[in-house]
Formats: sequence, C-alpha cells, structure tokens
Amino acid sequence: MAKIEVFDPALCCPTGVCGPSVDPELTRVATALFLLEKKGVDVNRYNLATEPDAFIINEKVEVLLTERETEALPLTLVDGEVKKIGGYPTNEEFAEWSGVPAGELNKKDEKTKLNLL
Repeated sequence: MAKIEVFDPALCCPTGVCGPSVDPELTRVATALFLLEKKGVDVNRYNLATEPDAFIINEKVEVLLTERETEALPLTLVDGEVKKIGGYPTNEEFAEWSGVPAGELNKKDEKTKLNLL
C-alpha cells in the first residue's frame, strides 16, 4: 500500500475541523484520510503550526517551502514523491494513489433514527 503524507499550512488543530465555521474542504480531506487509514493505507498528516520539524526534515518539502513559501501548502507526497502542491488532493486522486475506490472515501454512515413516540 502507498504511503500518503499531507503537509498542511498552519491549522488550529490537527485536522482544521473545529471552530464555529468549518471549511467543508478540510472536512472532506479529514474524512478521506480517516477512511484511507481504516483501509490500511499509511497516512501521515503534518501541521505547520504544531510540527514544523517535519517540514524541515523532509528535503523535498523544505526545498518547496524555500522556493514558494507557504504557497506550496498544502503539499502531498505519495511514497516520497511530490504529487500535489498548493491544494488538497481530490478523492479521485487519493483513490488513484492508494488503490482504494473513490466511492469508499466519502461514505457517510447512516444515522440511527430513534422513534420517541
């Protein structure tokens, strides 16, 4: 299985999915990465605000940050190769790189309805 690494810009929390107005794009990415992990894909996500060392240790990431500054973020590596710069991958791209069908990356569990009457 592929190893997917996402280098996020500075976010308020590990996923950026918090606060009163949640960015739907961050919710989609967090969901897709969570489901990829559940399927056994090696996923690592790094937040510039809390894990700056990860951005320096990886030579490819450090070079891109030096050249493009924060415009390079978010940045995605797959098996150590740069796949996406300056935007989050689509679910179709995650599917292509991981081998997990795209339809399985936006699953929504059906909620149980309670009949209170």
